[in-house]
Amino acid sequence: MAIAISPSKLSLPQHNPGVTTVLEFLIRKFPGITADVWLQRMVDGKVHWHDGSLIRAQTPYAAQQRVYYYREVAREPVIPFAEEIVFEDELILVAYKPHFLPVMPGGKYVEECLQNRLRNKTGNQQLQAVHRIDNGTAGLVLFSVNPDSRTHYHRLFEAHKVTKTYQAIASTINNPVIDNQKWEVKNRLEKSEPRFLMHIVPGLANSHSRIRCLQHAADKALFELNPITGKTHQLRVHMQSLGWPLLNDTYYPQLQASKPDDYSQPLQLLAQQLQFIDPMTKQLRHFFSGNELRLN
Repeated sequence: MAIAISPSKLSLPQHNPGVTTVLEFLIRKFPGITADVWLQRMVDGKVHWHDGSLIRAQTPYAAQQRVYYYREVAREPVIPFAEEIVFEDELILVAYKPHFLPVMPGGKYVEECLQNRLRNKTGNQQLQAVHRIDNGTAGLVLFSVNPDSRTHYHRLFEAHKVTKTYQAIASTINNPVIDNQKWEVKNRLEKSEPRFLMHIVPGLANSHSRIRCLQHAADKALFELNPITGKTHQLRVHMQSLGWPLLNDTYYPQLQASKPDDYSQPLQLLAQQLQFIDPMTKQLRHFFSGNELRLN
């Protein structure tokens, strides 16, 4: 059994979704975790409020209060690829995340994630990711080193003040492309079924990407992607909508049956660059992963 050293946390919504207790909310929020598991965690003292007081089975729902809990999984996979610290100072840390490694604990992963690996490597248990990229995506992730300045870096991403540059390789078998061709994609993305998938729906656009073909071969091409917004799976869905599904994508255009990760076939998507004006130093920060995707 792998048990998280540090707690996960969530804030109870201001509008009660129709529950009486915290336990009812957790069961509804996490359908993959049974009521018996939550009850046992509460008995073991692994669910508590911000002040450390324990949450029990009959503890009433309390809007906007923060709940802390300790995640656990029976068997945690070990990702056989190493992360790399690209830059570190007293304010931020920028790391390269390999394919398959999650940024934060989630699903079948507790300690085997970029944040916990870096906390162990640096000895800084307050290190906190201020944005995320998909497990399958490799590339740069920005971390806050100092809790006192953390909010300022979160706001950079919330206000879309970070320029992010990705590379991707996509299939062009059914849709030929020419070098330096450009696209501006704006549409509305909403959750689909299953809930971790996204799809395009009618309505006011809430997603925006700029895409350019860098180089093409017989049946695939290398693209540069600039997401202006940061919706879940945005680049994967936008590329698919243009007729160029990313190589080794197990979600789009067709959700594949669940199976162990094939480490020999990573998703061909790389978060290659981050650029922003540092809210604390007012200086331009520009980071490169040192890695790039190539057409074979």
